[in-house]
Amino acid sequence: MTRPMDREGVVKTYDRWAPVYDLVFGTVFEKARKAAIAACEEVGGRVLEVGVGTGISLPYYSNRCRIVGVDISGAMLEVARQRVADLRMTNVEELAIMDVQDLQYETASFDVVTAQYVVNTVPDPEAALDEFMRVLRPGGELIVVNRVGAESGARLKVEKLLEPVVERLGWRSDFPWARFENWMSENGSVELAGRRPLPPLGHFALLRFRKTAAGSRTKRELVTAA
Repeated sequence: MTRPMDREGVVKTYDRWAPVYDLVFGTVFEKARKAAIAACEEVGGRVLEVGVGTGISLPYYSNRCRIVGVDISGAMLEVARQRVADLRMTNVEELAIMDVQDLQYETASFDVVTAQYVVNTVPDPEAALDEFMRVLRPGGELIVVNRVGAESGARLKVEKLLEPVVERLGWRSDFPWARFENWMSENGSVELAGRRPLPPLGHFALLRFRKTAAGSRTKRELVTAA
C-alpha cells in the first residue's frame, strides 16, 4: 500500500529535482516524450501541458500548436521560462504556477491537454483527470504518458520491491490500469482513443482519452451535489 501524497511534499520534491531533472530524465524519457507531442500535433490547436516542469518537451511542438504550461514547482518553471527565452519560442502563450487538481482556466478552453509523468505524482489522480477533461473542448483529446502497473507476474514483484525507492523520488509505483478504467466508468464524457506501451521497458504507456460530450458531470460530482 503506497503512502498518501501531499501537495507540500510534491512541491519540495520537484523543487529539488529542478537543477538536474533534464540531465537525469532527458534521455531516458525522450522517445516517450516525442510520442506524446506527436499525438498532440495530430489534434493541434491550443494545448495545455500540465506538469510542464523544466519545459523539456516544449521545443518538440511545432508552431501549429499554441502552448500553455502549468506546474506546481516554481523552481521547475524558472528553468522552463529561461528555455523559452533562450529558444525564442513564440508559440508558448503562458507558463504559470498552478495546482493541476484545480486548474484556473475556463471549461472547454483547450483542444488538447497533455500530462506526461504527472498523473501518478499528484495527491488525488482522479481529481486531476477530472480537471483535465473539464478544460478540454468536446472532441478534444487528453494525451497521457504514465506509469501503468503490472497486473501479475515477475514485473509486479519487482515493482513492489521498488515502491519505497520510487516514492522517495516523487511518484507512485502502484498504479494499475484498473484505476484508469474505473475513472472512465465514472465520467460520462470520456472514451479511450488509444493505448500503447512506451520505453523504457514498457513500464509506461501512451494513453489517449477523447472528450465525447459537453457539460457532462462525473458521477462523483453528482453524488457530491446530491
